[in-house]
Amino acid sequence: MIKIFNIQKIAFLVLLLSFSAQHFSSNKESRILILGDSISAGYGVDADKRWTNLLQEKIRSSNWIIINASISGDTTGGGLSRIEYLIKRHQPNLLLLELGGNDALRGYPVQKIKSNLKKISSIALEQHLEVLLMQIKLPPNYGKRYVNAFESIYVDLSKERGISYIPFMLESIALNKNLMLPDGIHPNSEAQPYIAEALYKDIKDFLY
Repeated sequence: MIKIFNIQKIAFLVLLLSFSAQHFSSNKESRILILGDSISAGYGVDADKRWTNLLQEKIRSSNWIIINASISGDTTGGGLSRIEYLIKRHQPNLLLLELGGNDALRGYPVQKIKSNLKKISSIALEQHLEVLLMQIKLPPNYGKRYVNAFESIYVDLSKERGISYIPFMLESIALNKNLMLPDGIHPNSEAQPYIAEALYKDIKDFLY
């Protein structure tokens, strides 16, 4: 009787540990790293109203959390200098890459911008992250040739590296003065829910 009891006790403990491990695994948080500039950093918008925080609320039930490492004014070179550290520190599963706008506003060579984005993507892919490349668009006053070359970076790179591409998140916002700050570059607080909803639709298939 003692031996049988011990065997049953051991079997119960094994089953309990197995269930606990499965429960822990199913509730383990996954992480989205956002590497962007002022658009993702929420320039001119209160923290609780930024699209990144609104998106977090939308995905909270899926056990995903957002690590927003965006910095106003950041360039692809700045992102490249930080990506390895950020991956090591936060151990993300998915990278939302939203950089290039500040490079273009400063007239940086298109091939250099593309090279930096490609290197960032490669580092993330080597660490087995899912990469979502977010397109940036420019005002037409930067010249048709430069604008076309710059905006093609994102589509071309997504094809070359086999990574997912997200259309310009301000497509329906940038020309609406009611949704933009007076500088005409940054979305205001009223625009943030629209951005969050659009991004949620773009990334939800990667979360569930």
